[in-house]
Amino acid sequence: MGWLIFWIALYLIVIIILSLRHLNTSDIDQYLVNNRNTKTLPLVFTVLATFVGGGTSIGLMALGYESGFAAVAIGVAYVIGFGILWKYAGKIRDFGAKKNIYSFPHFLNHTYTSPEEKNFAKIFSATVSGVNIFIFFFILAAQFVAMASLLKFSFEIGYQTAAIISAIIIIAYTAIAGLSGVIITDTIQFIAIVIMIVLIFIPGILTDTEMFSRLGELPREMLNGTQLGIVFLVGTPIFLSWSVLARMDIWQRILAAKDEKTARKVSLWSGLGMLPFYIIFPLVGMAVRLVIDYEISPDETAGVAYIFIDRHSSGFIMSFAVVGLLSALMSSGDSFLNIISISAVKDFVGWRKKKPVSSAKAHQMIRIATFVFGITALFIALVFPNIVDLMVVGISTITIFAPITLFALIKKNAFAYRKAVIISILVAFFVNLSLFILGVYSPESFNPKSSFVPSIIIETIILLIGVKLTKIPKTGIEKAIVL
Repeated sequence: MGWLIFWIALYLIVIIILSLRHLNTSDIDQYLVNNRNTKTLPLVFTVLATFVGGGTSIGLMALGYESGFAAVAIGVAYVIGFGILWKYAGKIRDFGAKKNIYSFPHFLNHTYTSPEEKNFAKIFSATVSGVNIFIFFFILAAQFVAMASLLKFSFEIGYQTAAIISAIIIIAYTAIAGLSGVIITDTIQFIAIVIMIVLIFIPGILTDTEMFSRLGELPREMLNGTQLGIVFLVGTPIFLSWSVLARMDIWQRILAAKDEKTARKVSLWSGLGMLPFYIIFPLVGMAVRLVIDYEISPDETAGVAYIFIDRHSSGFIMSFAVVGLLSALMSSGDSFLNIISISAVKDFVGWRKKKPVSSAKAHQMIRIATFVFGITALFIALVFPNIVDLMVVGISTITIFAPITLFALIKKNAFAYRKAVIISILVAFFVNLSLFILGVYSPESFNPKSSFVPSIIIETIILLIGVKLTKIPKTGIEKAIVL
């Protein structure tokens, strides 16, 4: 316990120092996109910290415990996705700098709306930002669940108390520091994750699996990846890969790059760098299943990480590992909370008035949104503590933005098809949500983790039909977005 308190105290001191640097800043560009001048290595670290950070790592361990190698399909999908992003990253960065784009929803609003159609602009903006905020509520809640689980086991406190403490820490830091602070802490936290991989996770996996020889004791479905069904195994690399092109957290990093070359390099190295983590973390969960003689309930699978760490470390190293995971959870949590707060304030067309909102006022509004959304995500974490379902529904629902994002990037006059675009988003969202709810309450009828597959297929079909039926007027509102 002494070493644990030491590491926590040291980490909190660092966080306080970093926070004070940003407490009085009114530079909105620094707060939102780090002045669009971030170099390659910090951006790669912050991307990897988000994609392999605490919530994802603990979620993948839990998914590995439940489903085995099916979890690796997510990592394969992301590697493919970053390859897709590589093609467009430079153009996204330069377009953002030229048009003062601050986020992914901001880009979609800029592409598909016009001041001449105020009512449609408000509806479209509310739809895009509302769905994105819904998505990141679940992803943020997963960070709170994971962080609460670690605090619960480490300090032997109740889950609710641990979740509230986790939320307070993340909300406070995010409200003060913004993206520039997030990037700094992400770098520290990613290094901590790498150290844990080398000192604890890899040696522990080799020990528990007896150099992988015991993996054969697991059910065949866990080894061949079909535990969650063939739809999840095949559909995840094919469809989830495109979600990288539509992730708000990735867009924010690309928009923060110092130039086009940096943006492309970040995409390439991030994709290659994350795959090993998406293999190692599920193996941790599989190793835990091999060595424990009891079944962990779905609402307790976030504890798989602590069980593994407790088996393979003690004292100084164990305390470092727990605090390292806690810091990584904060890394992911502050990233997601920062993003949804920016989206709510900066990207709603309806908030733009004839008299522009000052940077100081916008900054204040974002901080208020940070508090409100943080509390909302905490509520979700308290009533729905299943980290696997929270993580999967969050990251998979992002795919519904992939078709319209690709369309905006490659179509010179995407604005002309705005009505087809909004219809396709709404239908896909409700199909995905309906199938997920059906799967949760009737898992024998449908696997909720595969709900994104039919939704994105239906959305693409609707979008293509809408494009085919849309008649482009020779006169009237015309708007070309050329990247």
